[in-house]
Amino acid sequence: MNIREAIENDFDKIWPIFHEIVSAGETYAYPRNTTKEEALQIWLKAPRKTFVFEENNDILGTYYIKTNQAGPGSHVCNCGYMVSVKARGRGLATSMCKHSQEVAKEHGYKAMQFNFVASSNKGAVRLWTKLGFETVGNLPKAFNHPTKGYVDALVMYKWL
Repeated sequence: MNIREAIENDFDKIWPIFHEIVSAGETYAYPRNTTKEEALQIWLKAPRKTFVFEENNDILGTYYIKTNQAGPGSHVCNCGYMVSVKARGRGLATSMCKHSQEVAKEHGYKAMQFNFVASSNKGAVRLWTKLGFETVGNLPKAFNHPTKGYVDALVMYKWL
């Protein structure tokens, strides 16, 4: 498995993963009809860095890292992670989160915060907790899940 910084040409391979996850509406608070052009801005252009995890020239997972808040909060970063359906259950999310924490430290971040984790995303909540993140906030019924209705969104945080 190769981990490397993404380049704009990678987006054609990232897009199917992004589209599949976002159009399902179960984990990210992006509009389900986010266009490819909007996704390129969200995932590749706006963040500080974006990485891809690839195998045999196929992108299996991706994550971005960005500063969570400006000014006095700029020592805290935020990340988003996506794994292709065909690569789930192989530990990619764990590897990406661990990798992102190392990248965060290299860039001078002192903490990592996940702003809006759907409480219904049990796998992510379990994994982030296992990797040392604490739930520091609960936003009641803030995430409108397509089948479960309004569920809580969690703020998760880890001092690096």
